[in-house]
Amino acid sequence: MVEAARRSTPPPTPIRSGIEGADSRLPMEDLTPTQIVAELDKYVIGQGDAKKAVAVALRNRYRRQQLPEEMRGEVMPKNILMMGPTGVGKTEIARRVARIVEAPFIKVEATKFTEVGYVGRDVESIVRDLVEVAIDMLHGQKLEQVKEEATRAAIQRLVDLLAEQLVERTQPKPKPRPQTTRRRAAVEQTPRRDAALRLQIEAERERLLGLLNEQALEEETVEIEIEADYDPGDPGDGFGGMSTDDLYDTFQDFLDGYMPPPRRTRRRVSVREARRILTQQEADRLVDFDAVVDAAIKRVEEAAVVFIDEIDKTIGSGGEYGGDVSGEGVQRDLLPIVEGSVVMTRYGPVRTDHVLFIAAGSFHDSRPSDLIPELQGRFPIRVELSSLSEEDLFAILTEPQNALTKQYTALMGTEGLDLVFEESGQREMARLATMVNARTEDIGARRLHTIIERVVEDLSFNAPEMSGQRVAVDAAFVAERVGDVAADDDLSNFIL
Repeated sequence: MVEAARRSTPPPTPIRSGIEGADSRLPMEDLTPTQIVAELDKYVIGQGDAKKAVAVALRNRYRRQQLPEEMRGEVMPKNILMMGPTGVGKTEIARRVARIVEAPFIKVEATKFTEVGYVGRDVESIVRDLVEVAIDMLHGQKLEQVKEEATRAAIQRLVDLLAEQLVERTQPKPKPRPQTTRRRAAVEQTPRRDAALRLQIEAERERLLGLLNEQALEEETVEIEIEADYDPGDPGDGFGGMSTDDLYDTFQDFLDGYMPPPRRTRRRVSVREARRILTQQEADRLVDFDAVVDAAIKRVEEAAVVFIDEIDKTIGSGGEYGGDVSGEGVQRDLLPIVEGSVVMTRYGPVRTDHVLFIAAGSFHDSRPSDLIPELQGRFPIRVELSSLSEEDLFAILTEPQNALTKQYTALMGTEGLDLVFEESGQREMARLATMVNARTEDIGARRLHTIIERVVEDLSFNAPEMSGQRVAVDAAFVAERVGDVAADDDLSNFIL
């Protein structure tokens, strides 16, 4: 279950209305289905039918936005049901496509939810978490947009603080005088002293600004004002029939409504740390958080993607009654969310009518027709993902931008070790993965993680001492470290 990305109290009301306003434009309008599939091909091997179905579903969202308003609300998203063994790319397709179109995305496991009335997570938490993810995503984008302006404002504040504190430390202490004389002298000298202080501070500001731009004061200390953190602590486990997550959400809502404004305290920190803190404070002031929330809710309602994994595990064993509270009851609870309803969140109501739901399962011991009929009807598009062949596994090791072999080469390169994967070694790893998948449980591409880790285990351990050397991973190298284990069925069951 993807946890809520923003659990803290929202930032304070900004001192200005923000930048150009919350952007509600849907990013997928510049991407055709062909372009979406081409982007997916960079990370996922094969499974063309699934990629095509997802690309069309996302493009239909843009098409719906071009329709007249009276027809726009009638066009419902065509939810997708993916069927296929584990490790073939179901989750990766959904995650990557959501990242491509910058859509709010969460992955949930159907078995983690329980029927309403039982202790556990209810299905409406999907929408609440989705809103948190969308707010975090859009808020981060807005903070990035105002980063330069916030940095400039933070430096000005930092210069003022440094100049004032430096001048205060250098001011001579007044000599003791009788009280009447002291009062009369203070009245006479205040205007002159203030003028002198202003001139001195202005001179210091110019000097300090140059030093700050040269980063010559990073280790100096400065006193700044920050909000005192309030930590409600661990609310406990399953208190009062509520899960820890639900209890935390409820407690946060209580704090948002009734807790007084956060206390402010002064703290001495380094100039480097003060620069970071003040930049964050200025950025929060420049961004209109209320506008971000409104745009995030709209983005969820119009562009969000929810991936429901292990949907087949909610299918009962056939008995009419049972003690499984994560079974068909969860399917019935999912039904109104999938078909479109209004869910109350801490930021207001959110409609799910146009959220795209992608459900997936291996369906080893069941069929999609075993789902309750109402839920079946809400997933009209069915795509079957095929098991990975030896050629597919070889392509996974060589073609994607994030291929495992490229990752390990880069990791070893940080230690000065030149690790090279020869084609023969990659083919041998693909052959062994295919063989073990056929003999034991077929876990698809995930088998490659285990095999390549065993291949480079000694190299990873000794890499700091092998700096400057070059190691070629060929077929013999792979067979020496994995071949015997993979060939032994008893050992491969436990190790691979």
